[in-house]
Amino acid sequence: LAGNRNGDVMSQLEYRISRLEGVLLLNKIITESGGKIFATNGKSADFDATVEKCKEAGGSIATPRNPGENDAILYFVKYFNTYAYLGIKQSLIPGKFQLLNGAQLGYTNWYSNEPSGRGEE
Repeated sequence: LAGNRNGDVMSQLEYRISRLEGVLLLNKIITESGGKIFATNGKSADFDATVEKCKEAGGSIATPRNPGENDAILYFVKYFNTYAYLGIKQSLIPGKFQLLNGAQLGYTNWYSNEPSGRGEE
């Protein structure tokens, strides 16, 4: 990056990041909600591999905390015509779910008669 002043460097970085985000948006591998970026590589994997890939990328597996974030995840489900793993797990009480760290869910948007654990929640 050329430039001697911090402002010049910051402007150039912001410009390059903006261009990169534009390319990723065009390729349907990122979307944004509430200042958070949701991303996918579009590949199938099991739950544990998905959690690990998210950590390797410096993020975490998606856990919708509001309708906008739910829609961001649903965007990938519809685009790739598949299900998505979420950062939740079944608690010790059957039919009850919690965050991976054991905290209570603050937002849910289940279909009727869900969650069933069969990918149709």
